[in-house]
Amino acid sequence: MKKMNSKIILIAICAGLTLFNGSCTKDLLDQQSTVDLSTDAFWKTEADATIALMGAYSAVRPLFDRDYYFDGQGEYVRVRSNTLSTVNDNLQKGDAYRAGSGGYDPTGYGDDFDKMYRYLYGGVNRTNYVIENVKKMLPAASESSRPGLEAIIGEAKLLRGMVYFRLISMWGDVPYFTKVFNSDTKHETETMARTPIAQVKDSILADFTYAFEKLPNKGSAVGRAGKPAALAFRGKLQLYWACWNKFGWPELDTFTPDPAAATAAYAAAAADFKSVIEDYGLKLFRNGEPGEWGTMGNAEVLPNYYYLFIPSTGNPNDDGEMIMVFTHGGTGTGQGEELMRDVAGRSHEGSQCWVHPRYEIADRYQSTITGDFADKLIPTNPSVAGARTKLNSAVNPQSYANRDYRMKASIMWDYEMSVGLTSLKVTDWVPFIYKTWNVETKIGDQKYISYNTDGCNSGYVFRKFLRNYGGQGRSDGDYNWPVMRLADVYLMYAEATNEVNGPQADAIALVNKIRRRGNLPALNPEKTATKEAFFEAIEQERIVELLGEGHRGFDLRRWRAIERVWAPPYDGNGVWRIDTHGANQQRYYQNTQELTYQRNYIFRIPPAERERNPNLTQNTPWL
Repeated sequence: MKKMNSKIILIAICAGLTLFNGSCTKDLLDQQSTVDLSTDAFWKTEADATIALMGAYSAVRPLFDRDYYFDGQGEYVRVRSNTLSTVNDNLQKGDAYRAGSGGYDPTGYGDDFDKMYRYLYGGVNRTNYVIENVKKMLPAASESSRPGLEAIIGEAKLLRGMVYFRLISMWGDVPYFTKVFNSDTKHETETMARTPIAQVKDSILADFTYAFEKLPNKGSAVGRAGKPAALAFRGKLQLYWACWNKFGWPELDTFTPDPAAATAAYAAAAADFKSVIEDYGLKLFRNGEPGEWGTMGNAEVLPNYYYLFIPSTGNPNDDGEMIMVFTHGGTGTGQGEELMRDVAGRSHEGSQCWVHPRYEIADRYQSTITGDFADKLIPTNPSVAGARTKLNSAVNPQSYANRDYRMKASIMWDYEMSVGLTSLKVTDWVPFIYKTWNVETKIGDQKYISYNTDGCNSGYVFRKFLRNYGGQGRSDGDYNWPVMRLADVYLMYAEATNEVNGPQADAIALVNKIRRRGNLPALNPEKTATKEAFFEAIEQERIVELLGEGHRGFDLRRWRAIERVWAPPYDGNGVWRIDTHGANQQRYYQNTQELTYQRNYIFRIPPAERERNPNLTQNTPWL
């Protein structure tokens, strides 16, 4: 029996870890072997239940830990992809976010996520499997083991709620089920109709509430959820519900906005966020202090914000900033491969720079002297005489002095350095100079061997998320992807209270705490004088604080702000995106029809799923 149990445990672990590594089927539910395990053989102890829960975490993790791709809908992050990724059949390699050859066009946003729809439901089935079987263990459980089993159910319900929350955020009405489907019963999914979004929302809310009631105050390990995570996600769900009811969701023709429901949801969200902030002793990483900027063109000293995202330099989860993370393993696991490949430049041996900051983000980092926006950078070709010393020139490193400390922690510009190559020691540094690739560049008397990438068309690359130590390849090392962190809760609380009561002193103080880590002064009084002005200040902090974490695309959609950010329908000019040299790289939303905007706000129900299930209606803009 011991040998049998060991085999079953191994199967459970492997199935959890490989859910997104193998080929998927054309079925809605990609069923794994663990759902067919005999309860008599496996579901005996809390340890068994925990192993199954880890399989659920492994199934859900890849659905969220590449959320930086969603920032491609926004104006400050560019996502590059290629059509070859479709043949990989592997969500971990980004093919759910496929955007066509050469670049991610934000006007083509709603029809490249068909696989993600299917994999999300795979996550639903895996969490249902854990919930169903652990519930069966409860009647025979001892009083001492019952709380642990209920906490496992709570974690699984939190994960299930997160998955359904993502489903309704993208597709609106979606099929909802809580039973387990296996190879014998999966045909039942072929007749399921879409459940109204309000019903799904209420079910998600119930899952988050159960998780809050049963989870411990702090997760048992990094990557395990506690009460603050459940509360934060419950608040976020209510915030989104409030936004949909305030701003409307006309593309979801089964939904009728209700201003009264919006007000109630804003208030409920604020209450949950307030509890997260006040009741669990959480604080910003390193107490929110900015740390040291260091010097221009150097990376030996970086601001504190940078180290928040680098777990190898210390555990940022200890102080509570990281309310929930998805963990990635170290050497030999291959789990760090996606982040390093996608975000790092060619200097990081084999990386591709699929995701990089646009030129426009630099102007969002405010002055540490005035606390407001600095003069706009001037794109300048470095071949022009004096380009690298001209005031405010984008290729003059001094133009970036006295900026929000989060800038140096998040992006690299000309002359900035990084490390991270297998072949380098921790004391070796690689200079970044735009539009050069493994060539010698002489600036003044200084020679640079610059390593850029064919993926970057802005003039910048990310520093955020990249390790600042040598001796490892892109596939090695670990990181914790921030799924929910305290700074986001601060900003969501400020947004919710502002909608209900206008600018409040406690909310203003929280926004200023976040600004403090950028070494910025407190908001000027005019920034908090009205509800509209304070919202702009909150949006500004969300842009720079959460850059690259996958929030911007969802923010634009829930605020009905895509037209505000880009261009109105049928606008002949559209919006150019340029680089630091001033070259027009791409123009978006030029004479774009209204239908395109509608499709930006709601995603397409995958055609293959509708062919398999005739009861699945299509979202109107995609008919």
